[in-house]
Amino acid sequence: MSEETVPQQGGTGQPKGLLQQMEELMAALNADLSALDADLQAPGDADRRPSEEEQVG
Repeated sequence: MSEETVPQQGGTGQPKGLLQQMEELMAALNADLSALDADLQAPGDADRRPSEEEQVG
């Protein structure tokens, strides 16, 4: 691999290990999922969905 394709860590010039990259990606994914969950559980969310009566009539 060339230097351009290997991610660099900080300014140390040492490439990140695969485990560290995976941990960072999992942490970012977890944060995104937590934010999405909070958005979906926000109060007033049910008001935006049509009720059964509106769908039938």
